[in-house]
Amino acid sequence: MLRGPCRLFRVSVAPVAALAVALVSSLSRCSLLEPENRVVSPLSPYFGTKTRYEDANPGLLPDPEAPRRDPQLLEETCTPVQLVALIRHGTRYPTTKQIRKLRQLHGLLQARGPGDDRTHAAGGGDLGAALADWPLWYADWMDGQLVEKGRQDMRQLALRLASLFPVLFSRENRGRLQLVTSSKHRCVDSGAAFLQGLWQHYHPGLPPPDVADMECGPPRINDKLMRFFDHCEKFLTQVERNATALYHVEAFKTGPEMQNILKKVAGILQVPVNNLNADLIQVAFFTCSFDLAIKGVKSPWCDVFDIDDAKVLEYLNDLKQYWKRGYGYTINSQSSCTLFQDIFQHLDKAVEQKQRHWVNDISGNSWPSEGDRPLRRSLWCPVQVLRRHME
Repeated sequence: MLRGPCRLFRVSVAPVAALAVALVSSLSRCSLLEPENRVVSPLSPYFGTKTRYEDANPGLLPDPEAPRRDPQLLEETCTPVQLVALIRHGTRYPTTKQIRKLRQLHGLLQARGPGDDRTHAAGGGDLGAALADWPLWYADWMDGQLVEKGRQDMRQLALRLASLFPVLFSRENRGRLQLVTSSKHRCVDSGAAFLQGLWQHYHPGLPPPDVADMECGPPRINDKLMRFFDHCEKFLTQVERNATALYHVEAFKTGPEMQNILKKVAGILQVPVNNLNADLIQVAFFTCSFDLAIKGVKSPWCDVFDIDDAKVLEYLNDLKQYWKRGYGYTINSQSSCTLFQDIFQHLDKAVEQKQRHWVNDISGNSWPSEGDRPLRRSLWCPVQVLRRHME
């Protein structure tokens, strides 16, 4: 926790996608690949949280370490007092559950009978055979762990933030920075990579030490704050462990939109439609995103689906998040109250400290510094913007 007489700064690394977009609009991430070398897919806008960060923020591609400045955060309009960032982890491997579904689907492809003319009749060409031969390089041990590109995501994010808020990230404030993370390994590793990016900012060209030896120390684990939904008994009872909570999701899986995709994919892959289900189709769709994000390759899985299919599968994913993490049930948002209370307490305390410093300067010996003079009219700007996003 960065606590000073005039400012307070904290960065949190969390796996909560629904909240991340509302806090700091400049937390964009970018690619390791140059724009001209990038492999793209028209399906990318429909992968939700599995979309490559550079596809969501192509403006960063020319220089992945250069910040994109929000006009409401310009120095002449707002004085930076505190930064609270709720950040999603970097690019990761699929989970073991996803990998096992993909392995099941791959087994269906390899078990197909050879030389079936119906493949060509369905418009699949050799796509099923290409997928049967496509290397299945995912292994159970990966289980959602951060990949090297994910570490680069976080290092570059740290460099952009340090450039965007040089006063908050000054050398004298290095020891006041604290990262709070959940116990998920991809989040802990994301926090460590973020600190490595800051080290690169402070010590260009020097290899970073172990995070335990840095001024601010390693990320602090606090699951009650960062994985609040795992510690809310009412949420666990009413939603997480409730077999009927996702009724609408299950209904959509068996509805006409998904059934049309099942039949289409079964024809393309030349497998019995009864061997497929919505979960297998969804993991096939996301495999396109994983191959793009992790290896920068467009696998044959990307050719199985078109834009209309992608819209249906995107809706299926959004529907699940709506009922499990979004506005479907009141307890979903109520369970996050501990986290938001923590965020606003730090915001309010930072503003109070800065206002007290400003008043003391006026009533004491001197006026505030040149950079603090517009504070009275602009200090609440970031807080007001943030509150509007939260309401």
